[in-house]
Amino acid sequence: MQYLVQMKPAIYGRPITPHKEEQKVNHLNSRLSYAVGVLIVSCALFLLVTARSAVVVAAQAPSTPTLTIKVIGARNPKGKIGVALFQQAAGFPEDTSKAIRAQDVDIDTNTMSAQVVFGDLPEGVYAISVRHDENSNGKLDKNFVGIPKEGYGASNNAAKKRRAPKFDEATFLLNGTGQTIEIKLIY
Repeated sequence: MQYLVQMKPAIYGRPITPHKEEQKVNHLNSRLSYAVGVLIVSCALFLLVTARSAVVVAAQAPSTPTLTIKVIGARNPKGKIGVALFQQAAGFPEDTSKAIRAQDVDIDTNTMSAQVVFGDLPEGVYAISVRHDENSNGKLDKNFVGIPKEGYGASNNAAKKRRAPKFDEATFLLNGTGQTIEIKLIY
């Protein structure tokens, strides 16, 4: 019987020289490994720079103001408080279909007040009208002469007059930081 014995270079001190084809394959493998490593590092740096840029852009993006409206002075907890936000005189103060935002909220029985928060508003000039809809019919009830039988109010707490408050009397400027407006109901 014949046995084939391979010599190991470490044992006998003679290196085994690979054939030329094996040398080419080994050279290509090492270059490919290097290229893959460079690609991975490049992608990681790109992602890092992109993430930092997104954070800077997000930090510089203008925030949209939030408007908090506190309605105080309800004479009872019946019904709801209706709040309407207007950007134009059309429809102010009673036609809530022309308001850019409108919401009806419950009355807090402990404080006899209500609060509404409108977010994502552009900066600008606004006016608010509020009503205490005691019978929950969705409108401000008036007597036969046209005087309100339910509570009402407007931004800037326009004084009680023989007419509804005008848009110009109730306007205010909403800036980028947002703000809180308190409106006292008139009965």
